[in-house]
Amino acid sequence: MTMNKAENEPSMELVRIDGDTPTLRLFALLETIAEKDQFFSLQSLVEETGLPKPTLHRMLQQLESARMLQREADGRHYSTGLRLRRMAETLLLNNTVHGARHAVLRRLVDEVGESCNLTALSGGEVLYLDRVETLAPLRFYLHPGSRVPVHCSASGKLFLAQMTPSQRRRLLEHVPLEKYSERTITDMGVLESEIKRIKRVGYALDDEEFLPGLFCVAMLVPRSGGRSNTGIAIQAPAIRLSHDNVPNLLPALQRAAKALAKIEIEAMPSSKLSDQG
Repeated sequence: MTMNKAENEPSMELVRIDGDTPTLRLFALLETIAEKDQFFSLQSLVEETGLPKPTLHRMLQQLESARMLQREADGRHYSTGLRLRRMAETLLLNNTVHGARHAVLRRLVDEVGESCNLTALSGGEVLYLDRVETLAPLRFYLHPGSRVPVHCSASGKLFLAQMTPSQRRRLLEHVPLEKYSERTITDMGVLESEIKRIKRVGYALDDEEFLPGLFCVAMLVPRSGGRSNTGIAIQAPAIRLSHDNVPNLLPALQRAAKALAKIEIEAMPSSKLSDQG
């Protein structure tokens, strides 16, 4: 099992916004900015978008004043602002396909007998989008909207594994590898070795690295044409779930991941999907 992008699936690549009104141009600029995984400058956006420099400068000022963007310390570079990030998180939490996704989680919980959750990467943390709890009396409760560290959660390590080494270093420079338990990975070299293993096998584990007594196995929801920002995970007390149980859980986890990917594809209007042959 590998982390290669899905094959033989409909493309989810959206056609870019291309309009003549100021509003549509602003949305098109935000779409370009949302794809950035590093700081960007006015000049780099001029070269990429072809917009006149004065026009683009005015648009960036508008977005900065609305806190959609923020200026970095050097005064020349920008990054996404708090309001834009919060908007993205709110959209994920209140997605119109929530009911269908929740049903997939419910079926997975019924099949494996343990709590399951849906996650996304938000900055340097993992955001819980949805969760269904097991009926077992002993469990760890983490509600939707909860945040967990990226370096010591199964889903977080999956998201890190999709990045290049330089992207990981840049992210983790601002997210210290804090020690949460005796098993937390706090050494970057050890974390890189763990990421190599994850890329090879296609899933990630949290072996009591975040909370003592909590074991987790996670897998990405496949997305064709790019990186996935959605993970699905099974969590349970370590007395019920361990390395020995993982091979038996992977088929159910993979079926649920594929079902979630299908839901996302079906939710996209066909008129907004590009034809890639």
